[in-house]
Amino acid sequence: MNRYLIIIFVFISSFSFAQIQDTITLSFSEYLGYVKKFHPIAKQAELTIQVGQANLMKARGAFDPKIEVDNERKKFKNLEYFDELNATFKIPTWYGIELKGNFEQNDGAFLNPQATVPDDGLYSAGISASLGQGLFINQRMADLKRAKFFREQTVADREILVNQILFDASIAYFNWLQAYNETIIIEQFLENSKVRFQGVKLSAENGDKAAIDSVEAGITVKNRTLGLEQARVKVMKATLELSTFLWLNDEIPVELQSNVIPDAFIEDTVDDVLEIAGLPLIDFVLENHPKLRSLNFKFQGLEVDKRLKANKLLPKIDVQYNFLTEEPDIARSFNTNQYKGGFSIAFPLFLRKERGDLRLAKFKLQDAQFDISNTRITIQNKVLAIYRELESFETQNDLIEDIIKDYTTLLNAEERKFSFGESSLFLINSRENTLINNQLKAVSLQNKYLKAKAKLFNSLSRDLQNL
Repeated sequence: MNRYLIIIFVFISSFSFAQIQDTITLSFSEYLGYVKKFHPIAKQAELTIQVGQANLMKARGAFDPKIEVDNERKKFKNLEYFDELNATFKIPTWYGIELKGNFEQNDGAFLNPQATVPDDGLYSAGISASLGQGLFINQRMADLKRAKFFREQTVADREILVNQILFDASIAYFNWLQAYNETIIIEQFLENSKVRFQGVKLSAENGDKAAIDSVEAGITVKNRTLGLEQARVKVMKATLELSTFLWLNDEIPVELQSNVIPDAFIEDTVDDVLEIAGLPLIDFVLENHPKLRSLNFKFQGLEVDKRLKANKLLPKIDVQYNFLTEEPDIARSFNTNQYKGGFSIAFPLFLRKERGDLRLAKFKLQDAQFDISNTRITIQNKVLAIYRELESFETQNDLIEDIIKDYTTLLNAEERKFSFGESSLFLINSRENTLINNQLKAVSLQNKYLKAKAKLFNSLSRDLQNL
């Protein structure tokens, strides 16, 4: 009977080796590389930076030089009432100052007297400025400053989005690995139960064992076959979940084939892949966290808005002065005695709208500050808890490894006693079931350990630079 068992074990080992030869290992690093490069959400995260750049370009457009041409003409019953041409070139500047050049030519029988200019037209060059509202900050300046902060905020937001999709993909990979490892364990013990069943059946036929023992051994085979079928369903579901993160580009999703397997030695590389290796807690710089950077840029944008609202409390004083000349090609032709100028002043008496806007801006700043403070302490405590959790998992992994070794020793001893007729099939099955449960517990513990590392990666909101 011993020779018979040896032949069966050799056959199973050869079959298993042939199967392994046909498999393809999808490493954790390669998998996350595909996710970062091709997943639609990862590509969508890149759009946030482009949105920030577009907003900045839009805000800078408020300082673009402008050419304006106005022409109005009226002709009725062969009589030209008026023909007015006004061409202006404006250059907005950073502060509330605008440089302006103008050409004006008007003609007509019923021309407004104040629009009368020389026959060859009238040239002017001058400046307009805001001396109250808009001198040190105005809408153009505020929009540009906010756009710069928003651009930096989008960079931080992009890191958060990419980190989140990589974290979700990592969890899917770890679940796939757990389901695969559970299947391998059940397959191994199913083969053991089949070998034991054949041996017990042969012994029963030879009269060395009771026939009821072969029934018990057969029940064990059926139970483990059922467990294997359930484990394969779990692998199938985990594989489909993993496939949702795999794309060849943003249009073609990838479905994993049945011969693709996870990396069995992932614990040796997971820290390097997630780039959390050699990151002690004391080296964690909270202010560099993308979430806090994003909130800080948002806060600075709100500060700009508050300054703009505070500026609205000043009176609105606009002045302008333009030199006039008929001959613009001669610089000395501009004479201070020939000019067009003026000013305007406006000031609300109660300032209720302005004071209300300023108060609302201050409330928004306070709300943002509360959000920053809460986010800071949340991130800090979360990272600290995960570091402590990882330390505990390392201890638990050592303990479960020792437990499995001890249960394996007990099972081997029970099998030797069974071969001498000093034990029963019931005891062997009991020892083996306990070993199976602890091996499955070890796989579950490994899954929790790997997920804790992914949580640390997610809490730090790191972007993987080496993929």
